[in-house]
Amino acid sequence: MIDPRRTATAEDSDLFLSVAPGMDTALFCGLLGYLADTLAFDFQYIDAHTTGLIDALVRAREIAPDVAATAKACGLAEADVARFFELFCTTQNVVTCFSQGVNQSAQGTDKVTSIINCHLATGRIGKPGMGPFSLTGQPNAMGGREVGGLANQLAAHMNFNEPDIGRVGRFWNAPVMAHREGLKAVQMFEAIERGEIKALWVMATNPAVSLPRAGAMRDALAQLDLFVVSENVLSNDTVNAGAQILLPAAAWGEKDGTVTNSERRISRQRPFLPLPGEAKSDWWIVKEVGRRMGFAAAFNFDSAAGIFREHAALSAFENNGTRDFDIGALAALTDDEFNALDPVQWPARAGQAKGDSRFFAEGGFFTPDRKARLIAPDKPAPSAKVSQEFSLRLNTGRVRDQWHTMTRTGLSPRLGAHLPEPFVEMHPKDAARHALHDGGFARVRSPHGACVLKVVVSESQRRGSIFSPIHWSDETASSARIGDIVAPATDPYSGQPESKATPVAIEPAAFAFRGFALAQTPLAMPAGAWWSRVAVGNGTGWLLASNETPDIWREYAKAMFGTDAEIAEYIDTPRGSYRMAAFVEGRLVGALFVGPADAAPHWDAVKALFEAESIGDAQRRAVLSGKSTDGLADPGPVVCACFGVGFNVIRAALDSGAAANVEEIGKALRAGTNCGSCLPELKKIVSQKVGNNERAPQTA
Repeated sequence: MIDPRRTATAEDSDLFLSVAPGMDTALFCGLLGYLADTLAFDFQYIDAHTTGLIDALVRAREIAPDVAATAKACGLAEADVARFFELFCTTQNVVTCFSQGVNQSAQGTDKVTSIINCHLATGRIGKPGMGPFSLTGQPNAMGGREVGGLANQLAAHMNFNEPDIGRVGRFWNAPVMAHREGLKAVQMFEAIERGEIKALWVMATNPAVSLPRAGAMRDALAQLDLFVVSENVLSNDTVNAGAQILLPAAAWGEKDGTVTNSERRISRQRPFLPLPGEAKSDWWIVKEVGRRMGFAAAFNFDSAAGIFREHAALSAFENNGTRDFDIGALAALTDDEFNALDPVQWPARAGQAKGDSRFFAEGGFFTPDRKARLIAPDKPAPSAKVSQEFSLRLNTGRVRDQWHTMTRTGLSPRLGAHLPEPFVEMHPKDAARHALHDGGFARVRSPHGACVLKVVVSESQRRGSIFSPIHWSDETASSARIGDIVAPATDPYSGQPESKATPVAIEPAAFAFRGFALAQTPLAMPAGAWWSRVAVGNGTGWLLASNETPDIWREYAKAMFGTDAEIAEYIDTPRGSYRMAAFVEGRLVGALFVGPADAAPHWDAVKALFEAESIGDAQRRAVLSGKSTDGLADPGPVVCACFGVGFNVIRAALDSGAAANVEEIGKALRAGTNCGSCLPELKKIVSQKVGNNERAPQTA
């Protein structure tokens, strides 16, 4: 596995390469040179099916001439690089999987082409168990590209060249066609900022969180003359940036259409939930807008099936095998046939038998001469250098249990239990150098913005580089929208931003008090307080940090929970502690606990009572103690989100002999037996037990 940070996935790897930020190109350039030196090239494949090898190899040798130079450029041990090169060379079946860690870079295209070069040069492409494999970070990314869902594409995989423009225009009977690419996402929002775009319609994304310089982009949205958002939530950062029209859209489980996976297989997606309220499918909304703008004939669709038929017909129009995407065999499906459609792989050309196929094992690339191009990449370098002020590189990404900006996954108490607070992960030596400690807080800033995040100190993090997740927004935390910090530099070809290597500064953020709040309805946190909102059963929780004294929090509590509830309080002014519980008809409906930061109250026992349908007298009397009256032990940090199994419970099973390995943990506690995403973490806990290391693992 190749990654600047050692993630849970790396626990299963035979070799882990903690590559320096932005140096993936150097690693694979070094590999290409090594493959040449060891005579591992498939010259028969190269000569028959590729061009550009000499230029690519010359550039690779300039960037990483040998193993030692590669290791130095990548910040890796020479022995590890040599082993990786040997494994790639001697293992016939090689699949190189890459995702946003490679793509989200100002040189992401070069990184991808350097990977592809190695597969083309060895003929390891298009064959079982071989090839470069892009794991996209978006839902239905393949399907989106098929319908032209990028600014540099026309529909059906056609491009902005005169033949394709004319072809699409003839098919659609559209005399006025765009003749150049549109603006990619970052450039489009920069154009909004400059006042060059006056109207915007946002669908199925939350750009006020996810874009670089997210705060500035959010401010730019307020300049629009017309700002429309299609959403299935009433509130998120983009909606709250000043949307003038909010259209109720269908959620994933309510959508009707098709999706395409990474092997080009189209599958019917049938809704398993009815459309709620006034919500409508995206296609229906677009159709109605088109009709009301005077284009009724062009938007005469009555179903997803009708749209699919046109989509399939366009893919086959004037194709004759010259374009890869062709599903003409599906262009005449009836509504019933579309609804019953089994998964089908494209191309599915009219008049030809449908079946599974592979591209490129025997060449046949979709270029004018049908040959693949090996590309000479530019010399790798992050878009901005670190400096004395901004001495660390920020790497952003995802965590196991959350999806994008948490507009969906953030509503799940189970998923929120694993990592409930936005954090910055850093190496122990970097933490010491910046006077930071595990569990404390840090202010991370770049020239573009700043966030305040909980500190996680971990040996898994590469020195000189820090990591923060992308998920939290102004909706879910007080100061954790990581897009505010990310540099706006973009790849000249893909338009992807430099999300993995922004130079940043970090410094302690001190809070004298910490605590939590629980409520059945939304609460407004005091200005100046740090907070993270977490979904819990029967309501919402907030993890808090503040410099406001407990007596100030007591005043806030009165406003937070109103006068209808029966209030129980405990205040210890000398120790700086305040605890409050609100009851209605014997049920715990709210709580606020605040105490000194070095002895912060834990919410596990109180949260369990809050989530209960009713509580007994003994439990009610014990609420303000923050302890369980049932003698239940602290389960510890959640490891298995599916079944809510904590670290302490797993460790107790290992200590007692009830389990000795991951399989037995599953039998005893169910942990790891559902989605399986916690299995790497379980293996790590078991290995720590075997190694007599009883320290709780970092779950970040």
